[in-house]
Amino acid sequence: MVEAIEALYAHLVLDQRDREILVAVSLRLDDRLEPLLDFVGRSADYLSAGTLGPLLDIHAGRVRLADPRLAIWLRATTSSSAAAAVHDRLHVIFRSRGEWVDADWHRARASLYGDPDTAGELTRIAREHSESGLSERAFHLAAEAASHTSGVRKDEATVVAGVAAISAGYAVEAVNQLSGLFPAGDERYRLQGLGGLFVAQAHLRGSVPEVDVETLKPRSDDPEHWYSWARASAFAAVLCAERGDRQGMRSWLDALREGSARVSAESDLRDPVVALAWLVLGDRDLEDVRGTGPLTGGMLQALRAAMDGDVDRGLRLLGVADSGIGIEVDPFVAGFERSPLVSAYRAIVEVLLLMWRGDIGTARDRMLRAALELPVALPFAGLGVVIARRLDLAVLGRLGPFSRALTAASPAPVRFDQLVDRAIGAFLAGSTDEAVSFMRLWRERGAPQSTLSVPGLEEAIVRAEPAPRHPQRIEPPEIALAQLLRLRITRCSDEDWRTDRAQVAAEARALASPFSRGRVEAMIGTRSLIRGDLEIGREHLTTALSLLELSGATAWARAVSVRLDRLDAGEHLSVRSADLLAPCRRVWEPLLTVRELEVAMLVVEGSSNRGIAATLHVSVRTVEVHLGRVFAKLGVRTRVELTVMAHRIGQFV
Repeated sequence: MVEAIEALYAHLVLDQRDREILVAVSLRLDDRLEPLLDFVGRSADYLSAGTLGPLLDIHAGRVRLADPRLAIWLRATTSSSAAAAVHDRLHVIFRSRGEWVDADWHRARASLYGDPDTAGELTRIAREHSESGLSERAFHLAAEAASHTSGVRKDEATVVAGVAAISAGYAVEAVNQLSGLFPAGDERYRLQGLGGLFVAQAHLRGSVPEVDVETLKPRSDDPEHWYSWARASAFAAVLCAERGDRQGMRSWLDALREGSARVSAESDLRDPVVALAWLVLGDRDLEDVRGTGPLTGGMLQALRAAMDGDVDRGLRLLGVADSGIGIEVDPFVAGFERSPLVSAYRAIVEVLLLMWRGDIGTARDRMLRAALELPVALPFAGLGVVIARRLDLAVLGRLGPFSRALTAASPAPVRFDQLVDRAIGAFLAGSTDEAVSFMRLWRERGAPQSTLSVPGLEEAIVRAEPAPRHPQRIEPPEIALAQLLRLRITRCSDEDWRTDRAQVAAEARALASPFSRGRVEAMIGTRSLIRGDLEIGREHLTTALSLLELSGATAWARAVSVRLDRLDAGEHLSVRSADLLAPCRRVWEPLLTVRELEVAMLVVEGSSNRGIAATLHVSVRTVEVHLGRVFAKLGVRTRVELTVMAHRIGQFV
């Protein structure tokens, strides 16, 4: 209980009966209303109309706390003996209703001593819940079972609890449970829990633990043990691929091949996992291996379809499994096809494909819904957090509460390319110079980025700087083309621009993504304004505005709208003012800092560097630095070119 929650309920005064009712709501496994009414001995109208009404949400036969934070406060301020008494009453109620799972759960929770008789049944029910996708409930049931027994039965309950924990997205709890199986736990359950332990530790530590593979291998010839070993190796290989660890991935793929060779139907597990690992690492030259189920089936085929240029087909492939039609067993995650973690992987891929298609607003809505229900920070080494941040920037122009919360809750080893995020935020706010600085720092740090392509900021790459070093990227051809066009615009020389502009514009019209094409159109428009082609610039900026609004990228559209408004204001001033350079000032204003604009206008008016230094009360060296930045941003090489450009803008208007 943090201070904010303590302060929120500091003035809440409850009598014993009301507290017991609220505690009962917070401690139950589900939210059905009828068992609670048996506990209270009164009607639903009594609850809703009484003092507890504002604290409860009662609807359609369900009851829950109106604010989830109240559950935290209740558990922190309720003694263990009082909680045990509530559990004991609930045990009696559920037993009388013939609901033995809930009855056994509350019986175990009410027990002040170990109750081994409950462990076996709770573990069995936990397995069933886990396979049905109720991972969080399975974790609580199995963890409770483990606390009541010892030996092999404890190991069994522990592995169910640990695997259910990571399936629900609780990495810390998974490590706490599963690490207890090593080194002395029963071999069967150690091997069953090994894959889950790899997933949890990779998320918390940032990499797959380096272990002595030989000490973890099965010591017997039992095919079941070797199958568990093969699955654990498969998890480790894919986790290494997600983190760009090629050597580690190869080592674990070798272990996967050895393990799968010891069991029947070896290719059902091995071949799809090998294909998935290499694809996640960025290898496009893959055999057409078709797996089954949500990951090695639907997700793998969806990514392949998108890489082949058919993003819509990729979304359809994901939609088949999400509809519940034809759910298949996936050897990679057998028994956990419906788990929150597997659903999170599929949700991240769906959001990514929506981004590639240019549906930025829709992608963000889907991401927010997924973040409420699924552990979206775990898949692909934290890619979900990167995507959430980029979508917030595209729509809001800043990081929103969801992306900030996901960032704060992620473990330290997860990296988010925050320099690129800050560059995008600065660029959309009109601080181009600041954006360029952030992007330069990002490139100096090796241009880190994920293999699965997410939108960057080619707009802030300076012509004289080397292009970012891209690893092999997973992206549709259209996304690669859009990135190439944006880089081409930034690097095109002034001499080539007039001929290249028409060609770049023609190639941009082939982009189906409104977001990708809108950004290219905005860059063409801005570059045209810099060269003095105001009408052409206006045309492209207007097109960009329409496309970015269509994509739902509100912040990008707003940035273009501001540029158009300034252009209109510059034209208005040019008609009413005798200053022929006023239009030039308005065009350059969003592109230069205040000091750079002052230096540029004084140069255009004919002042020398020494004269500018005297006027602005700065050193000549400072003037030279500012002028160099002006040349770089406006794409000119001399003072004469800068002056000609300024007067051309004035004459055009």
